[in-house]
Amino acid sequence: MLKTCALSLVLLGLGTSILPAEPVAKPNILLILSDDQGYADLGFQGCKDIPTPHLDRLAGAGIHFNNGYVTHPFCSPSRAGLLTGRYQQRFGHEQNPYYDPNDHREGLPVTETLLPQYLRQAGYITGWIGKWHLGAAPEFRPQARGFMETFGFIGGGHHYLNWQVETNLDGREYNVPIERNGVPVTVTNHLTLAFGDEGADFVRRHRDQPWFLYLAFNAPHTPLEPTPERLAKFKAIADPKRRKYAAQVSLLDDAVGTVLTALHESGQDQRTLVFFFSDNGGPLGATGNGSINLPLRAGKGTVYEGGMHVPFVMSWPGTLPAGGEYNYPVSSLDVFPTALALAGAPMPTDKIHDGVNLLPYLTGANTNAPHDELFWRMNGGRQIAARVEDFKYIHIRNQPAELYNLGNDLSEKNDLAGVKTNELNQLEGKVNKWNSQLIPPAFPGLAGHSKPPAEP
Repeated sequence: MLKTCALSLVLLGLGTSILPAEPVAKPNILLILSDDQGYADLGFQGCKDIPTPHLDRLAGAGIHFNNGYVTHPFCSPSRAGLLTGRYQQRFGHEQNPYYDPNDHREGLPVTETLLPQYLRQAGYITGWIGKWHLGAAPEFRPQARGFMETFGFIGGGHHYLNWQVETNLDGREYNVPIERNGVPVTVTNHLTLAFGDEGADFVRRHRDQPWFLYLAFNAPHTPLEPTPERLAKFKAIADPKRRKYAAQVSLLDDAVGTVLTALHESGQDQRTLVFFFSDNGGPLGATGNGSINLPLRAGKGTVYEGGMHVPFVMSWPGTLPAGGEYNYPVSSLDVFPTALALAGAPMPTDKIHDGVNLLPYLTGANTNAPHDELFWRMNGGRQIAARVEDFKYIHIRNQPAELYNLGNDLSEKNDLAGVKTNELNQLEGKVNKWNSQLIPPAFPGLAGHSKPPAEP
């Protein structure tokens, strides 16, 4: 249930306010995505060793979702589901695409219409900043998918400092030039901070128009390359990987703060809906980035909770209650219909869309759960999962099916498959019905290429 409390809007104000611009008919939409961020690695999630004051203020001024999910436990498919409002397996986007600007198969199929294309038709200025990772060929790039202004890199990751631009394809993805509107530009600042500055500039320039900004940070994804000054602030953290990760998260928080300051100083707080969440859970183990997903089980690349149960916030001062918590499961699929509702645009009817407009649920107009069921599938079905109310079904190929009650076992420690056989069979039936609607992966992704990219 929603819990509301009084919270001054000054929490979003990090600078001196000015008079608001002339009102516009439609609210702005700011979608902020972090990359590979651990579930426990934010102050509002209980983190003690990494201060995140700006994101904490955002959560305090809005609604914190205790059961927020993305559609996939790794990067590109999660983003494909987000921008289409559809389970990405419906159109075969189930792998991370191999970076090759000449490959016209490895990318989000052009048969899909993305959220910015609909918002642009509804009169919005549309912008993308940060990481793309939805295909490198010209037809897959953001300029061709509805974004009017673009700034960032096309691949799945990038160096943050002192990169060398390379032309060799196999070493290119993490070292390509940063592009503004398709034209290479020189970036001298730390890349995370540069994305924050660019976001703030976008917000200020378009204060008199309705806009949609997709601000997709690559932080804190590897490589961990914080500035030396920021790294020194975390010298008390003994583990060197965790120390670098903490510094990178701190830079991310500052960059978000820069954009929120621009919102406040340009008088746009109360007409801007802000989303924030991670694209998937934090990666663990030897190839991890130092993140922590506790109390969730496992992490990126699995269908356990640590793979796709993520920090999730919505804020809209004056419309949504400040300091609220919401316990029903919600999904990144819900961004699409929520944004279209704000824009006054009808939901498309030519294809199945899987999200819901969250606003009636968050304002109390609808007291039901937004979703009866949520599903996940990896690698054509090697891992598959469903959540129905509090029960979570998991089947990993060549292993027995598992069943957990997340209501009292969020860490997925107590497998009930041998006890709750009726529930297990019911969820298995729902999974099979959903899976029958999907198609096989449309492209092989990284696993289908003999030469991996230069970076993990």
